[in-house]
Amino acid sequence: MTALTQGIQTGEFLLSEADGQLSREQVTVTVAGAVALPSGSVLGKITATGKYVKYDEAGTDDGRRVAAAVLLNALPGTNGDYKATVFVRNCEVASAMLTFSDANGVADLKALNVIVR
Repeated sequence: MTALTQGIQTGEFLLSEADGQLSREQVTVTVAGAVALPSGSVLGKITATGKYVKYDEAGTDDGRRVAAAVLLNALPGTNGDYKATVFVRNCEVASAMLTFSDANGVADLKALNVIVR
C-alpha cells in the first residue's frame, strides 16, 4: 500500500489570534519564480509597491529581508499577483509549521506582536 503524506492545512500553524479579524489583513502577494507558497509561508513587504513576497533574509534589500506577515491560504506556483489573507499582528503561530527558522525573522514578527512558539 502506498503511504500518503499530508502537508500543512490552511491555518494549521495558527495557535491563537485576536477577536474578530483584528490579526488579519487582505493584501496582494506576488508569486515569483514559479514557487508555490504554502499556508504558513512567512512574507516580507516590498517597500516600493506595498506588495508581499516570500521572506528571504539573504535576498534583495527591498523589504523582503524583513518578516512582515504569515500567509493564511496557500498560493499556486504560477507567477503573478494574488489577493490573500495574512496575519500581521496579535497572534501566536507554531514555529515548526512556518516556512523559515531564523532568529531575525522571529524577531521581526515579534515586533509586530506575531509570537512564534
